[in-house]
Amino acid sequence: MSATPPSPAAPATSPASAAATPAGAPVPVARPRAAVVFGVIALVLIGLNLRAGITGASALLHDLQAVLGYGPLVAAIIPSIPTLCFAVAGAATSWLTGRVGVEKAILLALAMLAGGLLLRGIPATGMLVAGTVAGMSGLAVCNVAMPSFIREHFASRTSMMTAVYTVTMTTGGTLTSVAVVPLAQALGSPSAALGSIGIMACAALLGFLPVVLHAHRHSAPATGTGVPPWPLLRTRKGALLTAIFTLQALLAYALLSWFPYMLTTLGLSASDSGLMFGVMQLVSVPAGVTLIALGSRPGMLRPAFYLVSATMVAGVALLLFLPATLALVPAVLLGFGLGIFPLVMVMISRSGKDTAETTALSTLAQSTGYLLATAGPFGMGMLHSVTGGWTLPLALLLGLAVLQMAVAHLLTSKKVK
Repeated sequence: MSATPPSPAAPATSPASAAATPAGAPVPVARPRAAVVFGVIALVLIGLNLRAGITGASALLHDLQAVLGYGPLVAAIIPSIPTLCFAVAGAATSWLTGRVGVEKAILLALAMLAGGLLLRGIPATGMLVAGTVAGMSGLAVCNVAMPSFIREHFASRTSMMTAVYTVTMTTGGTLTSVAVVPLAQALGSPSAALGSIGIMACAALLGFLPVVLHAHRHSAPATGTGVPPWPLLRTRKGALLTAIFTLQALLAYALLSWFPYMLTTLGLSASDSGLMFGVMQLVSVPAGVTLIALGSRPGMLRPAFYLVSATMVAGVALLLFLPATLALVPAVLLGFGLGIFPLVMVMISRSGKDTAETTALSTLAQSTGYLLATAGPFGMGMLHSVTGGWTLPLALLLGLAVLQMAVAHLLTSKKVK
């Protein structure tokens, strides 16, 4: 292959097949303007779907149980399906992308996501569970493959496009959680409202087709091998990326699962607790953008991680010691602390000597991280049941937040290759 990048008029090739710099970063390859535009549109459409199926179901769980009549065991299983699927299905993403390529793997995942979400519209408990498993498995593959997609299609703009991706993901989840209950009331069926979320996934599937067609015409065939993710756990970078992803996911899912319930048991009304929960989620959107902008500056990645980790520590500590009437303060701090997710995703997108290794690192970090993160909401609930309060659960979360800061310090060391 020539070392000279193709001109803008030349057919674009995958950066994975392009020459690499001595530092291991792929050389940006010029792409036709239409391919770039379709890539951005697809990125936004996919991002809008990556939390909508989860938050929409959470908002309707009480109504679904009342209408479908399933018992407490199924009620406990359904919220745990997403993180388990993220771990199990996400672990196969590296193999899948090695067989068919990143774009076709995402296309298959979007088809599973759309089909699963639409299946949940059938008012039956079995369809709800089966649709959730199928949809969340597709979502898991998208989660793991998106850093590689960003690296391959936006090699010179990974920070900006990761910000777009994570902002649309949070926006889609927030808007869906707000709109799905009124929609269920208008339709007279929580199942119908839940199934309607699949329409947005169908739009993402259709919007991604031009990207797949362009990649099929201009990219080299998939090698069928890929990079095995699990040996990377023995490397310093693989271990630290997995550790930071695990800690942020555990903290995030513990807070997202129990924060409003916690405030209600501490004396706030349900409406005020919901408002504080909304504030926490909304703050995480500009926080993620700010942290990516800060971390992208030369020498500022470590300070960005220090800032977001210290904010999480402060938020948990104040939640532990302040009265519930002052919950706005920890809600804002915790929301900023949740902004670490896009910062971690940027690091994953930039890691690895090529797209295959980036996919492997993403598979390792996310599948392991989400599996261990299931202990967050489950452990918080069990400890609250045993102790009758929130002191011990929050004290453990505080320790994990401090540990996250220590891991972030190690991850941003120049020794990490």
